[in-house]
Amino acid sequence: MIMNANWIRDGRELPDETMEYLRQIAVHAIVDQHRSPGLIADIFHMSRSAIYRWLQWYREGGDEALISKPAPGAPAVITPLIEEWLKWTILHSTPVDHGYDTELWTLKILVSLLEEAFEVHVEESTVANHLHDIKLSCQVPNYRSPGADPREIERYLTLTWPMIGRLAKTMGAIIVFEDEAGIGIRTRSGRTWGEVNSPPIVPASDRRGGYPVLSAITPTGELFSRILEQSVDSDQYIDFLRSLLDQQPHPMLVITDHASFHCSKKVRDFVFAHRQRLRVFFLPRHAPHLNPAEQVWNEIKHRHLGREPILNKEDLLARLISNLNKLKNNTARILSFFHLADTQYVLSLNQA
Repeated sequence: MIMNANWIRDGRELPDETMEYLRQIAVHAIVDQHRSPGLIADIFHMSRSAIYRWLQWYREGGDEALISKPAPGAPAVITPLIEEWLKWTILHSTPVDHGYDTELWTLKILVSLLEEAFEVHVEESTVANHLHDIKLSCQVPNYRSPGADPREIERYLTLTWPMIGRLAKTMGAIIVFEDEAGIGIRTRSGRTWGEVNSPPIVPASDRRGGYPVLSAITPTGELFSRILEQSVDSDQYIDFLRSLLDQQPHPMLVITDHASFHCSKKVRDFVFAHRQRLRVFFLPRHAPHLNPAEQVWNEIKHRHLGREPILNKEDLLARLISNLNKLKNNTARILSFFHLADTQYVLSLNQA
């Protein structure tokens, strides 16, 4: 601790911990060693009234009475009861339920609700501090389609998925999760630093264009992909399935969504013709969060291409190929897609 010159001139400037120690020395010098209160007051640069006050505290409460007590301060505006209300409100409702035209909680909305519900006014920073105290934080949400049927999801997880696992063991097959996405020149993601209230300007192409991409991943960390020039149809999807079969010595069970070309007669006929080596199963409708292959697009779009200076369609293609190859060679990253809260169910079959 660095000595402060003011401490010598005025004992009231002393830190609480030091002051507690001096009180005990002063009181015990008088009580145990029978020193004069006036002498002790002179030595410690304290008023005699302060010394006598310490002696009174000691006689009434002993050494504990000489410990510094924190100043009481103003009563808290946001009480534990209000904190409990805040937590329940945030976790079990959305702003829409309270008349706001958004599903996302903001500090401004919470300040308004507190004023309405409890007639208290606080700053946004105060609300933020209390939210941290009750273990809440501002996060990027996981979006869910309102069209998802919880019963269909439950059937998939408890009946369909275990059945797929049993079939995989019977056929000696690998399980493959497949998905498609469009990757455009205008893909943007990420943040950068700049002056407050002055968003920095970042050069970005305004050209149109992009590529449809098919990808498939396995719980063992493999990635297969194909970049197309035009929208995916049944023929192109069949070509992709055929290429997967050509690259795999084992039978495959492909898990995908209900896109129209996945369910077309052409695709069904192709799968039936190769039923000894290929089966296709469908995820619940409106439940892309159950597909680990969705994370391929999060990785490619938001962690890479969305942060890169794409100039034109040719540049996009080169960067797309490069990033897909990097991901293909990053087995650990692909495996992490199966360890998310919504995709851990895959690991129950011990396929990894």
